[in-house]
Amino acid sequence: MSFFSEFKEFATKGNVMDLAVGVIIGGAFGKIVDSLVGDMIMPIVGKIFGGLDFSNYFIQLSGAPATTLVEAKKAGAVFAYGNFITVALNFVILAFIIFMMVKQMNRLKREAPAAPPAPPAPTPEDVLLLREIRDALKR
Repeated sequence: MSFFSEFKEFATKGNVMDLAVGVIIGGAFGKIVDSLVGDMIMPIVGKIFGGLDFSNYFIQLSGAPATTLVEAKKAGAVFAYGNFITVALNFVILAFIIFMMVKQMNRLKREAPAAPPAPPAPTPEDVLLLREIRDALKR
């Protein structure tokens, strides 16, 4: 089998296509969660903790002092722990949503009605004859 035909066979398998669709949807879903955390949740959390913006929590490691993270990054190395808090919260929310989706899918799989058992197949005639011979020999 040539390299290209082998690659074509690999690329057209259902699992590869399912994975590609999952990666694309996951990327789009990740952007939605980023927006949810950055635009809706973190401002509320910041307001609860005194109106501070977590994205501007940083420690300047080099250069002149700066008031925003963007300015600090332009000046040099920055320890941006506020950004890390936002990304960690983003991960927790995303993991929770995926957990709930998997839990729901598993519940739906369990609730699917089981197929009724198939009726037993009729006993073949040769087996019936052998049983008769066995019973006759026992007498």
